[in-house]
Amino acid sequence: MRLAVFIGAALTAGASIAAPDARLTAEGRAVLDKNCSRCHAIGPQGESTHTKAPPFRIVAKKYPPETLAESLAEGLVSGHPDMPEFVFQPKEIDAIIAYLNSLLPH
Repeated sequence: MRLAVFIGAALTAGASIAAPDARLTAEGRAVLDKNCSRCHAIGPQGESTHTKAPPFRIVAKKYPPETLAESLAEGLVSGHPDMPEFVFQPKEIDAIIAYLNSLLPH
């Protein structure tokens, strides 16, 4: 019985650590909505309004979100010439990464 309680507690603790922070994820969506939604589809569905701006659900699958942190901090430049350069602050980067991770299949 004690073992079952211990295992249950360990699984619950592990699940809470692995669960995404809903507030941080919402902040990331808000940052992307403010800065990127003019051209990119930022949600789990829909098409981008700019033909050369991929939906972020595709970006998240193609590039693991954690690998984008440096680019987000130093100045994100894209393959399409009319995209403005964005430089995000560390809190914004954490939030963006959390949101992009939420777009990946779990």
